[in-house]
Amino acid sequence: MLKPLLMLPALAFLGVPALTQQSTPPPAGQSAGAAPAAIPAEYIGKANPVKPTPEQQALAKKFYGWDCAMCHGETGNGKGDAADPNVPIRDFHDPASLAKLSDGEIFYIIQNGRGKMPADGDRLKPDLIWNMVTYLRQMSNTQPTPGGAH
Repeated sequence: MLKPLLMLPALAFLGVPALTQQSTPPPAGQSAGAAPAAIPAEYIGKANPVKPTPEQQALAKKFYGWDCAMCHGETGNGKGDAADPNVPIRDFHDPASLAKLSDGEIFYIIQNGRGKMPADGDRLKPDLIWNMVTYLRQMSNTQPTPGGAH
Protein backbone atom coordinates (compact mmCIF):
# COMPACT_ATOMS: atom_id res chain seq x y z
CA MET A 1 0.00 0.00 0.00
CA LEU A 2 2.87 2.35 0.71
CA LYS A 3 4.66 1.70 -2.62
CA PRO A 4 1.90 3.19 -4.80
CA LEU A 5 1.87 6.32 -2.64
CA LEU A 6 5.63 6.71 -3.03
CA MET A 7 5.36 6.26 -6.79
CA LEU A 8 2.92 9.18 -7.25
CA PRO A 9 5.41 11.94 -6.36
CA ALA A 10 8.08 10.30 -8.54
CA LEU A 11 5.70 10.10 -11.52
CA ALA A 12 4.58 13.68 -10.97
CA PHE A 13 8.21 14.83 -10.81
CA LEU A 14 9.08 12.98 -14.02
CA GLY A 15 5.99 14.33 -15.78
CA VAL A 16 6.68 18.00 -15.00
CA PRO A 17 9.54 18.40 -17.51
CA ALA A 18 7.36 16.94 -20.25
CA LEU A 19 4.61 19.43 -19.43
CA THR A 20 6.94 22.40 -19.24
CA GLN A 21 9.05 21.63 -22.33
CA GLN A 22 8.66 24.16 -25.06
CA SER A 23 9.00 23.22 -28.67
CA THR A 24 10.20 25.56 -31.36
CA PRO A 25 7.15 27.01 -33.06
CA PRO A 26 6.86 26.51 -36.81
CA PRO A 27 7.46 29.50 -39.09
CA ALA A 28 4.56 31.89 -39.57
CA GLY A 29 1.86 30.46 -41.79
CA GLN A 30 3.08 26.88 -41.37
CA SER A 31 1.60 24.21 -39.15
CA ALA A 32 3.84 21.89 -37.14
CA GLY A 33 5.08 18.96 -39.22
CA ALA A 34 3.92 20.45 -42.49
CA ALA A 35 6.02 21.74 -45.34
CA PRO A 36 5.59 25.28 -46.55
CA ALA A 37 2.58 25.70 -48.80
CA ALA A 38 4.40 27.64 -51.48
CA ILE A 39 7.83 27.35 -53.03
CA PRO A 40 9.81 30.59 -52.68
CA ALA A 41 10.14 32.67 -55.83
CA GLU A 42 13.93 32.23 -56.08
CA TYR A 43 13.43 28.49 -56.76
CA ILE A 44 10.71 28.88 -59.40
CA GLY A 45 12.25 28.60 -62.84
CA LYS A 46 15.73 27.95 -61.43
CA ALA A 47 17.86 25.75 -63.67
CA ASN A 48 20.01 22.93 -62.34
CA PRO A 49 23.54 24.37 -62.03
CA VAL A 50 25.21 20.95 -61.65
CA LYS A 51 26.44 19.01 -64.66
CA PRO A 52 25.88 15.35 -63.75
CA THR A 53 28.62 12.77 -64.03
CA PRO A 54 28.11 9.00 -64.11
CA GLU A 55 29.63 8.77 -60.60
CA GLN A 56 27.32 11.44 -59.19
CA GLN A 57 24.28 9.84 -60.83
CA ALA A 58 25.25 6.47 -59.33
CA LEU A 59 25.43 8.16 -55.91
CA ALA A 60 22.06 9.86 -56.48
CA LYS A 61 20.57 6.47 -57.39
CA LYS A 62 21.97 4.98 -54.15
CA PHE A 63 20.52 7.78 -52.05
CA TYR A 64 17.19 7.44 -53.86
CA GLY A 65 17.20 3.76 -52.89
CA TRP A 66 18.02 4.55 -49.28
CA ASP A 67 15.78 7.57 -48.73
CA CYS A 68 13.08 7.80 -51.37
CA ALA A 69 12.25 4.30 -52.58
CA MET A 70 10.48 3.36 -49.36
CA CYS A 71 7.61 5.62 -50.41
CA HIS A 72 8.23 6.42 -54.09
CA GLY A 73 9.06 2.81 -54.99
CA GLU A 74 12.33 1.26 -56.15
CA THR A 75 11.50 2.12 -59.75
CA GLY A 76 9.82 5.45 -58.98
CA ASN A 77 6.30 4.15 -59.56
CA GLY A 78 4.93 5.69 -56.33
CA LYS A 79 4.18 2.31 -54.76
CA GLY A 80 6.83 1.98 -52.04
CA ASP A 81 6.36 -0.29 -49.04
CA ALA A 82 6.08 2.64 -46.60
CA ALA A 83 3.75 4.73 -48.78
CA ASP A 84 0.62 5.98 -47.06
CA PRO A 85 -2.31 4.82 -49.22
CA ASN A 86 -4.19 8.00 -48.28
CA VAL A 87 -1.45 10.30 -49.57
CA PRO A 88 -0.96 10.72 -53.32
CA ILE A 89 2.64 9.98 -54.30
CA ARG A 90 4.13 10.95 -57.64
CA ASP A 91 4.75 8.20 -60.17
CA PHE A 92 8.03 9.34 -61.70
CA HIS A 93 7.42 7.17 -64.78
CA ASP A 94 4.55 9.45 -65.71
CA PRO A 95 6.09 12.43 -67.55
CA ALA A 96 3.28 14.63 -66.22
CA SER A 97 4.48 14.06 -62.64
CA LEU A 98 7.39 16.49 -63.00
CA ALA A 99 6.68 18.25 -66.29
CA LYS A 100 5.26 21.40 -64.72
CA LEU A 101 8.03 21.77 -62.14
CA SER A 102 11.31 23.55 -62.70
CA ASP A 103 14.52 21.96 -61.46
CA GLY A 104 14.62 24.57 -58.70
CA GLU A 105 11.15 23.58 -57.50
CA ILE A 106 12.11 19.89 -57.37
CA PHE A 107 15.33 20.83 -55.54
CA TYR A 108 13.33 22.83 -53.00
CA ILE A 109 10.90 19.95 -52.39
CA ILE A 110 13.74 17.46 -51.83
CA GLN A 111 15.63 19.90 -49.62
CA ASN A 112 12.66 21.03 -47.50
CA GLY A 113 10.16 18.20 -47.78
CA ARG A 114 6.49 18.56 -48.59
CA GLY A 115 3.47 17.29 -46.69
CA LYS A 116 4.51 14.01 -45.07
CA MET A 117 7.71 13.81 -47.12
CA PRO A 118 10.64 14.63 -44.83
CA ALA A 119 13.29 17.16 -45.72
CA ASP A 120 16.70 15.95 -46.89
CA GLY A 121 18.46 19.32 -46.87
CA ASP A 122 20.01 18.83 -43.46
CA ARG A 123 21.60 15.52 -44.55
CA LEU A 124 22.45 15.95 -48.23
CA LYS A 125 24.79 18.46 -49.80
CA PRO A 126 23.25 20.72 -52.46
CA ASP A 127 25.24 19.08 -55.29
CA LEU A 128 23.78 15.70 -54.39
CA ILE A 129 20.26 17.14 -54.29
CA TRP A 130 20.81 18.65 -57.76
CA ASN A 131 21.95 15.22 -58.95
CA MET A 132 18.78 13.75 -57.44
CA VAL A 133 16.82 16.24 -59.55
CA THR A 134 18.60 14.95 -62.67
CA TYR A 135 17.97 11.35 -61.61
CA LEU A 136 14.24 12.03 -61.17
CA ARG A 137 14.11 13.79 -64.54
CA GLN A 138 15.60 10.67 -66.12
CA MET A 139 12.96 8.51 -64.43
CA SER A 140 10.13 10.66 -65.73
CA ASN A 141 11.80 11.34 -69.07
CA THR A 142 11.11 15.05 -68.71
CA GLN A 143 13.01 18.24 -69.28
CA PRO A 144 12.74 21.21 -66.94
CA THR A 145 9.87 23.58 -67.61
CA PRO A 146 11.13 27.15 -68.04
CA GLY A 147 9.54 29.16 -65.27
CA GLY A 148 8.05 26.07 -63.60
CA ALA A 149 4.58 25.94 -62.07
CA HIS A 150 3.29 29.11 -60.47
